[in-house]
Amino acid sequence: MTSFRKHTFLFALTALLLSTLACRAATDIFSPEDESATSVPVPTEVISIPTTVVEGQTCPVLLSDIIDAAAQEGSDTEAQDEQYIVTYTVDGDQISDPQYESVSSDLQDEQEDTASQEFVWSYFTSLIPEEQRGFITEYDVTTDGVDNTLAAVTQTQNDPNNWALEVDILDIKDTRNLTFTLIHEFGHLLTLNPDQVPPSIEVFNNPDDESVLESEVAACPQYFPGEGCSTSSSYINAFYNRFWPDIHDEWSAISDETDEEARYELLDNFYSSYQDQFVTSYAVTTPEEDIAESWTYFVLTSKPQGDTIADQKVLFFYEYPELVELRGTILSNICESFPK
Repeated sequence: MTSFRKHTFLFALTALLLSTLACRAATDIFSPEDESATSVPVPTEVISIPTTVVEGQTCPVLLSDIIDAAAQEGSDTEAQDEQYIVTYTVDGDQISDPQYESVSSDLQDEQEDTASQEFVWSYFTSLIPEEQRGFITEYDVTTDGVDNTLAAVTQTQNDPNNWALEVDILDIKDTRNLTFTLIHEFGHLLTLNPDQVPPSIEVFNNPDDESVLESEVAACPQYFPGEGCSTSSSYINAFYNRFWPDIHDEWSAISDETDEEARYELLDNFYSSYQDQFVTSYAVTTPEEDIAESWTYFVLTSKPQGDTIADQKVLFFYEYPELVELRGTILSNICESFPK
C-alpha cells in the first residue's frame, strides 16, 4: 500500500507544514512538569455522571480519571517514523478488507492481533453515533513506537471528503487515555468534516505548493484550516473569531520558527503567558488542537463558571443545542461501553 497523505496545517501564510491531526491525548508537549490549566481533581469515591446528563446511570469509570490519565500520559522514548500495520475499509460500524503491510518481526504479533484491532474500532463506534461519522471510510492500525502519538485523523489519500482514523496499536492498553483520545480525535472530525470545512481540491492535489495555499487562503473570507475555507457558520470559524484574533500574530510568529526545539520553547513561553486561555498546554499547538481539546473538556467535565477564557472555550459548545445533546449521548455511551 502506498504511503498516506498527511493532513496539512496552516501554521502561517508563509509556511506549509505536513502532519496528521494527531494527539498525545493532552500530553504536555513541552516539559513533564507542565500541567493542564483546568485539571480536574480526582474524587475519593466513585461518582455518577450528573443526572442532568444521564439519568440514573452510574459509570464504571470516573470522568476525572479519564482526564487525569490523559494529562499524565507521556513518553521518554523518541518517536519513530509512523508505520502502517493494517488498513481496513469502513462501512458504518463495520470494518472489512484488511490490507496487511510488510512489517518487521517484532510487529507480527500486533499485525495478527485482530481482537485488539477490532476492539478499538468497536469501542470508537460505541462512543460516537454512526450519523456523526459517515465520512470515515478507513481505519488504520499504526505505530510510531510506545507511548508517542496514540491516535490521529487524516483525509484519505484518494478523496478529501473522506477521513481515516489512525490508532497506534501499541498504546491502547490504558482505556482511560484511549477514551480521552478518541473523543479528542472526534473533535477534529466534528469541526473539520466537509460540511464544516469544504475541502480545497487545489490544496489537496498540491500539498507542497505554498503558492497554492496562499492563493486559497487569500480567497477565503473565513478561517482557513489546512483542508479548506471554513463555512461562515462552522464551529471552527466561530471559535477562531472569538478566541484567536488577539493572539494569532504572536502565535504565528512562533510557528514560523523552523528549529523544532526552539519552537517548543517559544510555545512553552506562549502558554505560560496565556495559560488562562487554554484548557491544556497541548491546545496552544494550533487553533485546530485548541478547539479539539476544548471540545473534549466540554464532554468530560462539568459546566464551568466562565471565569477564564479557557472556561469560555468550554462554554462555547453549550451555545449549540445539537452539541449539548451529542455530549449527553457520548457520556451515556461511555458509561455503557467503557471496558470493564
